[in-house]
Amino acid sequence: MGGSGRNRKYRSAGANLRVQSGLVSDELEPNTADEARWAAVEARDAAADGTFLYGVVTTGVFCRPSCPSRLPRQKNVRFFATAAEAERSGLRACKRCQPTGQGIAARRAELVASACRIIDGAEVQPDLAALAAEVGVSRFHLHRVFKEATGITPKAYADASRAGRVRRSLGEGGPVAEAIYDAGFSSNGRFYESSNERLGMTPTQFRDGAADVEVRFAVGQCSLGAILVAVSVRGVCAIELGDDPDGLVRQLQDRFHAAHLVGDDAEFAALMARAVALVEDPAGAGEPLPLDVRGTAFQERVWQALRQVPPGSTVSYAEVATAIGSPRSVRAVAGACAANHLAVAIPCHRVVRTDGELSGYRWGVERKAALLEREGATAGAARR
Repeated sequence: MGGSGRNRKYRSAGANLRVQSGLVSDELEPNTADEARWAAVEARDAAADGTFLYGVVTTGVFCRPSCPSRLPRQKNVRFFATAAEAERSGLRACKRCQPTGQGIAARRAELVASACRIIDGAEVQPDLAALAAEVGVSRFHLHRVFKEATGITPKAYADASRAGRVRRSLGEGGPVAEAIYDAGFSSNGRFYESSNERLGMTPTQFRDGAADVEVRFAVGQCSLGAILVAVSVRGVCAIELGDDPDGLVRQLQDRFHAAHLVGDDAEFAALMARAVALVEDPAGAGEPLPLDVRGTAFQERVWQALRQVPPGSTVSYAEVATAIGSPRSVRAVAGACAANHLAVAIPCHRVVRTDGELSGYRWGVERKAALLEREGATAGAARR
């Protein structure tokens, strides 16, 4: 809405609102504190839930800051530290945001968790109508809340869940057909049509630990330590950084434990040089490398969004979640960054905390800082 100035005031002043022994302790002047609270109400900011409640004297109702009900006039609003304080003033709890019970975010999280448990435990994939009926909401509401929380639709989650069952069953060495049917797929053919996308290879090759799949690799040195580059027939499937070259090779062997691993050769040297150049100068490494990206539907959406962040810029996990149309999936975005095996090529080093500070990095925070520095980005200063 048009209250962006108020929202900025809330972000700067809201940090000074604290709950102490059930009372709101304002380090601000009262009027300024109320303005900050009102900005949170205008923004329906769920992060302010638990710090205060607001009541509307004309309706006799009190709510959480994030309540989606129609916005009242500011002159009719009063602020309270606790539900008991609001009730003593003669107000009653809002039936929509239920300020005396679980918050909206918690209820939605439980709704999504329940739907996921049903999907994961179902022998036959439920359709959206059946799933919504089982959790007690409408199809539209479930679809919207599920996608907001996870970044994917219930159907995409169900497909990924079934593919995960196949992977686990094949990993145990069972018959391919049995693994496919037990996971809920109606035919071998339907799974084989998408097996390269789901598994990166045929089901038989996956069961046998990537048997008959050739993965070429080489280990070298760059300014950030040891670097391993591996390539499948589909493209670069690993760019790993570390201190121990042998450890990097062991990690590759664990990922492709039955693949035919082919060591360094003269033809591979040019590709290794391109990967090293990418690490040394991410902004000027030339044409992007062809990648063999293997992840869930959600992970691949995150990784694709990261590849749109230019060198010299940083984004927050929350901004990435918003960019992929799933603003509530910040933790899942962080998990997708941690699952990335393609250092710099998928630039998860450009993702920082909301306050601009560095957070975890698969290959070490020191390397993350070094990559940002050589791109000309400073955590907290550079933004897309």
